[in-house]
Amino acid sequence: MAICVVGHKNPDTDTVASAIAVADLYTKRGMQAKPVIQGEIAPETKFVLDKFGFTSPEILTDAAGQKIVLVDHTDLSQSLANLDKGEIVGVVDHHKLGDVTTPNPLEMWVWPVGCSCTVIEAMYKFYGIEIPKNIAGIMLCAILSDTVMFKSPTCTDADKKAVESLAKVAGVDDYQTLGMEMFKVKSAVEGAPIRELVFRDYKDFNMSGKKVGIGQLEVIDLSMLDKIKDALFEDIQKVKAEKGNHSVFLLLTDIMKEGSEMLIASDDPSVVEKAFGVAPDDQRLHRVWLPGVMSRKKQVVPNFEKAFA
Repeated sequence: MAICVVGHKNPDTDTVASAIAVADLYTKRGMQAKPVIQGEIAPETKFVLDKFGFTSPEILTDAAGQKIVLVDHTDLSQSLANLDKGEIVGVVDHHKLGDVTTPNPLEMWVWPVGCSCTVIEAMYKFYGIEIPKNIAGIMLCAILSDTVMFKSPTCTDADKKAVESLAKVAGVDDYQTLGMEMFKVKSAVEGAPIRELVFRDYKDFNMSGKKVGIGQLEVIDLSMLDKIKDALFEDIQKVKAEKGNHSVFLLLTDIMKEGSEMLIASDDPSVVEKAFGVAPDDQRLHRVWLPGVMSRKKQVVPNFEKAFA
């Protein structure tokens, strides 16, 4: 039985590229593995997979009876159903440790870098295994995506060095141009269902016993979302009710201006001011501008965790 390598719900480019790369790495180390995902891929990820000749991995939502390697997450709320009925044999991640536990020791690679694929690039080197050209391509794109072309505060020198190395392997001469092509696809919102946009990059968190959802839409220019902000706000209110959440926040991140507007649906909107020191400036829409905020992982989740404590 092949080991299933899986990332978080609502798969982004890092989660999918990591699953593909780690499955390749494990298989070449003598442990048959296959990449799986928990849901449909976003347009950016489809662009990346198509560019380097991959099809989307199969979907798996239940861990029962499976051997599992987790990539890009260690939170139960973001993982497969019945995770305790499977066997976790490995973790590769770049986030803080979540609430996943195991009864047995396991292989863990968890680094404080901007992208899981940066860790995986180092794993290939550690095991002396050559990275296939097409896998190097999707890993390169994952790092550019997760670090927002090196603009995110999560970006480290290790991420930049990994990009330089992977670009050579993948035969990509101008990764800046590739990154902009990718973000133009990521910014495409016209005609997309509102719910798909809300869930394009969405995660639920347990914060001091309260369920908090945080989504993020990254665009090249925030004005692209002007016509649909009302609809996005209405939908996060619906998501909050449907999931029974205390709060649902949606970050609308302007890549060029390097900041985020946050839409707020919460039982206690004042938690935003506690977290960021800024009060919502429009009570009708419940929104606030957060200059310099680009990273959910490093700049948003930790602030909210302290505010909810």
